[in-house]
Amino acid sequence: MRAHSHTDQVARLTRLPLILLLAGIAALAMFVPALHALLAGEHTVSRSFAYSGALGLMVVALITLATGGTARREPSDLDNLRSLCLAFAALPVFLAVPFYEGLRTTTFLNAYFEMVSSFTTTGATLYERPERLVDSLHLWRGMVGWLGGLLMWIAASAVLAPLNLGGFELTASAEPGQSIYAQGRFERAGSGRRVAQATAALAPLYVGLTGALWLFLAIGGDRPLVALMHAMSTMATSGISPIGGVANAGSGVAGEIIIFFFMMFGLSRLTFSSDTVTSQRPGLHNDPEFRLGMVIVLGVPLMLFSRHWLGALDTEQVEDLPSALSALWGGTFSVLSFLSTTGFESAHWQQARDWSGLGTPGLILMGAALMGGGVATTAGGVKLLRVYALYLNGQREMERLVHPSSVGRAGARSRRMRRQGAFVAWIFFMLFAMSLALVTVILAALGMTFEQSIILAIAALATTGPLTQIAGDVPIVLNVMAPMAKLVVCAAMVLGRLETLAIIALVSPSLWRD
Repeated sequence: MRAHSHTDQVARLTRLPLILLLAGIAALAMFVPALHALLAGEHTVSRSFAYSGALGLMVVALITLATGGTARREPSDLDNLRSLCLAFAALPVFLAVPFYEGLRTTTFLNAYFEMVSSFTTTGATLYERPERLVDSLHLWRGMVGWLGGLLMWIAASAVLAPLNLGGFELTASAEPGQSIYAQGRFERAGSGRRVAQATAALAPLYVGLTGALWLFLAIGGDRPLVALMHAMSTMATSGISPIGGVANAGSGVAGEIIIFFFMMFGLSRLTFSSDTVTSQRPGLHNDPEFRLGMVIVLGVPLMLFSRHWLGALDTEQVEDLPSALSALWGGTFSVLSFLSTTGFESAHWQQARDWSGLGTPGLILMGAALMGGGVATTAGGVKLLRVYALYLNGQREMERLVHPSSVGRAGARSRRMRRQGAFVAWIFFMLFAMSLALVTVILAALGMTFEQSIILAIAALATTGPLTQIAGDVPIVLNVMAPMAKLVVCAAMVLGRLETLAIIALVSPSLWRD
């Protein structure tokens, strides 16, 4: 009887709108910084989180009771996609309330910007001086980013994959934004139950990996809060830090090495789950995303490194082995960090910059962030699988130049990745470029310089906020932006997190037919 009752409760929960469940989870999460602030003696901050959490739970419970008797059907995939879009745009309003009330020296727009940046795992912050925020507010920023990362892990297999969005349009045979009924895996359960199954499978893994990284960093010498936030930021690829980045952490190079290996989870879904298929053959070594990512992570720093030798053959710096190794490590760590759209800067990045001799090597990191990480991971950007699809198409066109009558590789999946997949990837590139141009022009019209506008647009659309501090000659002070410019950047962050194809799918007539 008890098991049957538990099944009924799960069934009721799966019929609730996804946005309502997310609001309830956000309200529960507020009690963690409330307790932390209480133990730290920050009673005003503690009350703001506790009251906001209690009020949020009451509102969610009342809405659930009010709609409990009118639930006609389980939410569809498009309903969940709409809830996902609403979550990234509207839920930060609720998340910003305790942050605004606890800080008391900022505007609500700034608090909203901070929460959108955290929840979309962008990590751009208006508070360049970390000491302005107490530890509990830093913890809330990190938690919001961590929960946003977990949401993307779950949404990838439960919401985006069945609709062939988020990169899955390259591997499926259906049109982007339309359900594919041939994939029996996704049709065994309803939409709500699929979300529950994905959560049950992935949440323990996400929590376990975060806990393991937290333990390693704490052993390495970081304060517990710093270690926890850097662990959460690494798994969510948000780059949020209470001390201005890992370069200032007590764990030093050892901590960077540990974080380096955990950032690889942002390169491919197959590093942590096989619930969605992005590779023709099983195994991480056969995954095109992971292989392409490792080529970039190893190749770009070596190019920067070798450039120094080419320019310094007649100097005595070539014998400075410790400096050379530091520069190589700084480049390798930073390239992986920005390729996974985490945005942590190595403590040795400055040495890598000096060693390369380039005026603005931050542009290389901007290119890595634009390329992005793996499909269905917490990383943003264009995604490695789309880049690989265009590479395959280019390779095939080169073969046809040499052998016009040659026959391509057999297999439906190979043809899909090479022809239709490349076509869809190219469409996405064009949509991304148009979005980038539009955001850049709007920001320039609102008073930003061209350099600032394009860096902000790329940082927002690639969900890599730290680019604003490292890509240009001087860091961009986000706090002095006009209110409209902040709202434009917020919209760009939501667009970058959900991707243009998902936004287009939302205008599907089937979504509004009911």
